[in-house]
Amino acid sequence: MQIKKAIITAAGKNQRTLPLQTLVDRDGQPKSALTIIIEEVLKAGVEDIGVVVCPGDAAAYRAAAGGYANRLTFMEQPAPLGYGHAVWCAHAFTGPEPFLLLVGDHLYLSDGAKGCAQQLVEAAFAEACAVSAVQATHESKLPYYGAVGGQLVAGRKGLYQISQVIEKPTPTEAEQKLIVPGLRAGHYLCFFGMHVLTPAVMEVLGEDVAAAGPNGGVHLSPALARLAVRERYLACELQGRRFDSGVKYGLLTAQLALALAGHDRDEVLANLVDLLARTPAR
Repeated sequence: MQIKKAIITAAGKNQRTLPLQTLVDRDGQPKSALTIIIEEVLKAGVEDIGVVVCPGDAAAYRAAAGGYANRLTFMEQPAPLGYGHAVWCAHAFTGPEPFLLLVGDHLYLSDGAKGCAQQLVEAAFAEACAVSAVQATHESKLPYYGAVGGQLVAGRKGLYQISQVIEKPTPTEAEQKLIVPGLRAGHYLCFFGMHVLTPAVMEVLGEDVAAAGPNGGVHLSPALARLAVRERYLACELQGRRFDSGVKYGLLTAQLALALAGHDRDEVLANLVDLLARTPAR
């Protein structure tokens, strides 16, 4: 289960400009969000990166990638036909190989020496199967994420055999179908925005694209639900956090997280304290 290729999806209508935004990384250097994601992938040992973009966006992404631009292969999603369709647009790039998949509007912050993508790639290599990264998430956030249900793999902390996949479930639906033993009440395993997937996923998505026709939407979560029936498919809790830059204050939260985990932590904390002291309560 050698992972040699990665896909970054960035074709969503509300997503396409987010990877182009500039943030200050943990090393104190200004970088585009795309560059930070690319470096996450490279630390996992994956060097062949495909980026799915809207028609006409490749030039902006190539500029945002800076010195990493020569590592990127661009593919266009010709119409907004769903996230699953965007992934399928990279099927010629991935071919008959497993691949790492990341969403372009998320940033990842590891709690340890290994990056989140590296942790996931190593888990997939060890288990020789598809593995999706998940994070225990409060039910109030269910409208933003796909979620999984399953059972803890015996003797393996943070590793689950997936039995159900539901996109943006309601709290009632999650309580009925997605309870995972050991999680806090009101919390569910929601997708982290990062997966290692097998070629079977592209086969399933291809079936969905053909069935949907030229104007039909194709989504990833139903395809992953079918993958769980076809082959062994696991979820893994990583030592780290995801930051969705597409939600309200998402970029701000991601920037604060990077700053507080980086070289300039003390300066940032001092500035925050000063700002709080000078801001009147409302």
